[in-house]
Amino acid sequence: MLKELKGAGTALVTPFKSNFDVDYDAFRKLVRRQIDNGIHYLVPLGTTGETPCLESDEKKKLIEITLDETKGEVPVIVGVGSNSTKQVLQNINEYKNYDIDGYLIVTPYYNKPTQQGMYEHFKVASEATDKAIVLYNVPARTSINMTSETTLKLCELENIIGIKEASSNMTQISEILKYARESFNVISGNDDETLEICTLGGVGVISVASNLAPKQVSQFVNLILDKNFEEANKQHHKLLNLLKNCFVESNPIPVKAGLNLLGHIENVLRLPLTISTDATNDIMKQTIIDSGINY
Repeated sequence: MLKELKGAGTALVTPFKSNFDVDYDAFRKLVRRQIDNGIHYLVPLGTTGETPCLESDEKKKLIEITLDETKGEVPVIVGVGSNSTKQVLQNINEYKNYDIDGYLIVTPYYNKPTQQGMYEHFKVASEATDKAIVLYNVPARTSINMTSETTLKLCELENIIGIKEASSNMTQISEILKYARESFNVISGNDDETLEICTLGGVGVISVASNLAPKQVSQFVNLILDKNFEEANKQHHKLLNLLKNCFVESNPIPVKAGLNLLGHIENVLRLPLTISTDATNDIMKQTIIDSGINY
């Protein structure tokens, strides 16, 4: 079982054609580009992949392409989250025969479970698989926050190996880092908080911006993990606009605009998400120039 998840992981976008079909050829090239530019692991079927708008057969095909391109070179963590515990279990069962390294599971959204409900949700999921599980706490999208106490209770379960923390609550994140078992991986869920969380003891980021700049983001995280904080600080400031501007509209609208500007995908999203505004296109064009992304 995978126990360590250090570095920069990319929350992969799902490219669509103008007729809204999944563009599997473009997706394959995106995965290859990530690996060739030093990304440490890949996360298909997350929020950035517009997973709620994907069909079951599309999800399986995206997993298959990711595994075919990675061939074990980097870990693959697949998003299986849902606000239905039963659906999470069904997702885990559906993907159990794929040679993936683990699952990313978001806190249940819309239902607004209690802390006990969240604990039971993740505990049942952990008992359904021997693969690694990474928790995902993102209150801005789910309307609920999983407290440090609940996370620390869950980290006692052997195959729950880490958490993607996007609460922006540094006190909460610090408490997790202070009291969790030494092998528990705390991962930044917000690109612009990567340096701060890793300075506190985190092990990397699951990044949106690395869709655009896998080389820059992976090198940035390498500097942090090598404890070269002087150079990491410089790189943080150099990349700051990129790390922020990928969220000037709802993710993944800006990053898809950027990938379109770079010529990698068509700028197409499935409703209820809509394509980027002209203002966002201008912002992303300048961001790409400022960040030195030319491929």
